[in-house]
Amino acid sequence: MNFFPRRSIAASLAVALFTATAFAKESALHFLPAGQPDAATLLAPPPLIDSVEQAAEMETVRSVYHAASDDDKNAAYAEKKFSVFNFTAAVGPFFVATNLPKTAAFFEKVQLDAETVTDLGKDFFQRPRPFTTDTNLANGKLEKSFSYPSGHSTESMVLALVLAEALPEKHEAIIAHARLMGWHRVQIARHYPADIFAGRTLAQAIARQFKSNDEFAKEFAEVKKEIAAAQAAAKN
Repeated sequence: MNFFPRRSIAASLAVALFTATAFAKESALHFLPAGQPDAATLLAPPPLIDSVEQAAEMETVRSVYHAASDDDKNAAYAEKKFSVFNFTAAVGPFFVATNLPKTAAFFEKVQLDAETVTDLGKDFFQRPRPFTTDTNLANGKLEKSFSYPSGHSTESMVLALVLAEALPEKHEAIIAHARLMGWHRVQIARHYPADIFAGRTLAQAIARQFKSNDEFAKEFAEVKKEIAAAQAAAKN
């Protein structure tokens, strides 16, 4: 007699695989402790696949996608790979990697930590992307990862929240640019609005968690000095 139904075995294997994957990814974290923050417990689940809420989200994506201008879509495609220096327009022309080596290295670690936390959330919730549900929305080079929460929304907002602390006078412009980067992902049907909002929520939790890490505080202090010096030199 089989005391272990197939469904239970499959579920157990899925949990074991997710746990092993999570451990491997979390071992590469720089400023965050493993499991903190945890997207799976912090975020509400996305809409159920066959729900009215999901149908409404899909209609929103279709509407936004078809209404987006070519400029918006081209900007979104250009942001497929991005870094903290995507915020140069919001900060000023001095804000380039060649002027700021410590800043570049620091924010690369910040972004990688945000990516890890987000990927674990994607693997847990496993929400299909809009273009996999409606193939008429497929365009360009398509991602194979899941949709919820949005990596672009989370990572860009984490970068923005940290960067804005170093440049408080640019806070509004920096945050606005991160919000736009997230929304661009809806305009090319890579994400639902809920994915974008979830990413912003997760980003706030990540940024708060960074502040409890001594190494983060130490490196960030050096980064702020480097940014201030480069900004001052640009004014002279």
